[in-house]
Amino acid sequence: MKNTTVSALALTAGLFGGSAAMAEITVGMMLPTSGTYAALGQEIDAGFMLALEEAGQQDAVRIVREDTEARPQVGVQKARKLVMQDEADVLVGLVSSGVLGAIRDFVDGSQVPLIVANAGNDEATGDQCSRYITRVSFSNAQVSRPMGEYLPTAGITKVYTLAPDYAAGRQMIDAFTAEFAEHGGEVVGGEYTPFAQTEDFGPYLTNARASGAEALFVFYAGGEAISFVNQYGSFGISDSLPLYGTGFLNSQLYLDAEGDSAIGTVGSLHYVPSLDTPENEAFVAAYQERHNKLPSEYAVQGYDAGRVLIEAMATGADDRESLAEAIPQVSYTGPRGPLEIDPATHNVIQNVYIYEIVKEDDRLTQNILATIENVQDEPHGCTLGG
Repeated sequence: MKNTTVSALALTAGLFGGSAAMAEITVGMMLPTSGTYAALGQEIDAGFMLALEEAGQQDAVRIVREDTEARPQVGVQKARKLVMQDEADVLVGLVSSGVLGAIRDFVDGSQVPLIVANAGNDEATGDQCSRYITRVSFSNAQVSRPMGEYLPTAGITKVYTLAPDYAAGRQMIDAFTAEFAEHGGEVVGGEYTPFAQTEDFGPYLTNARASGAEALFVFYAGGEAISFVNQYGSFGISDSLPLYGTGFLNSQLYLDAEGDSAIGTVGSLHYVPSLDTPENEAFVAAYQERHNKLPSEYAVQGYDAGRVLIEAMATGADDRESLAEAIPQVSYTGPRGPLEIDPATHNVIQNVYIYEIVKEDDRLTQNILATIENVQDEPHGCTLGG
């Protein structure tokens, strides 16, 4: 493990240009440090800092951090402050789709590049795309469509859906439903639960059990994911109504809190720490050394946001306009696999993995069932490609 880590990190340093001097830039880091998604923000920040440390470029980046609270109106205030008062050369972060949607016009109008490290709202790289917005995480449709393709191959043709009632929840369910129907599946019912307000999922699970569905497909993240999986486990319906969802449901970040309730749940996601590649082995070892835990997809998204930025800077980009030009041109193979930015949308092109949570040697891990390679979104009204 040690030799693999050293050699892989040495390669990374070479790609970044080693420790060569770069002009200092100011990064406006926009992440929730309070509220439902605070843990996600912490993981993204940790991954970002790891990328800087590996490249030896901590001194080339001045970071100004602001708490978005995952609230759109707060996000707008913080974006204005970072750009106009702190004179940020680039913005990084955003967990909430609502915050990304709220600051889109300001980012585009101020012509400051934004590297999105989580928020997945489809329109940000669709009909509301901007040459100044590049997403290195996922789109909501990108991680939910593959499950619509996979479930019929697993013999499941009728599902019940659940998700929180906000933009990401509806987009995840819509994309899954369309793909599932295209492959012969039927959604026999579904509900949207009040976002960040639902404490008792029992009534929704009762309705799902009575629906005649063969499985559940859901999207939950953050504290809601932990609550939902634990209540699902205590409901005792895993044999009759197996649980599938986008992988934020059973993220590595939540497995300790979900415990055995997560066993047998199946997710679709662009990263799991059990990926067996040299790049991921090196990343996992480096992250564990610093944080004494396995990285989640959020840590990888932060890492890739940092790596994309540093590689863009290595081309000589050192101000808003040159960074906006260089960032979408970065591509490499990293912890999640091949990563490139679609010139037509500025959304990431990447593999999506279908995996099951299993217990091995008294710990929960991910058993990869299928890999859908190079998942790419249609432009959906984006005109960056022509």
